Amino acid sequence: MITRHQKTAVTALAGLSLLGVVTGCSTGADASDAASTPAASSKSTSDAAPSTSAPAGSSEYKDGEYKAEGEYTSPGGKETVGVSLTLAGDKVTAVTVTPESTNPNGKKYQGEFADGIAAEVVGKSLNELKVSKVAGSSLTSGGFNDAVDKIKADAGV
Repeated sequence: MITRHQKTAVTALAGLSLLGVVTGCSTGADASDAASTPAASSKSTSDAAPSTSAPAGSSEYKDGEYKAEGEYTSPGGKETVGVSLTLAGDKVTAVTVTPESTNPNGKKYQGEFADGIAAEVVGKSLNELKVSKVAGSSLTSGGFNDAVDKIKADAGV
């Protein structure tokens, strides 16, 4: 026979287990560009990859302006974003992101990403570019990173 204390203990354990599952699945941040509530934070983060710079006096990438389209998947489907980088001495001297989404939420997040990306990448080595979230937009960064990979291939010496 199950006592009242046992029922209470089982209920408490079930609640804690559920809480653990929900917390474990949570990213602690807005994980979707197409979320129904806009991100309140304009905090930007980037993950700097280890530098694989060429020896002093040589360049891995040709100076100039490069353009590429990056792709990513949002809850609304496949999205693309246009990226233009200007390189000098293997460093980014200018960046332009062109929102290309046809989805209203996608347009919003791509626009916010475009407004905040320069502060994250200008002055950095092309090899260090790997953004994870800019201005509340985490999925657009996947498209940006995809475009950067294409630009690296284009600009390589």
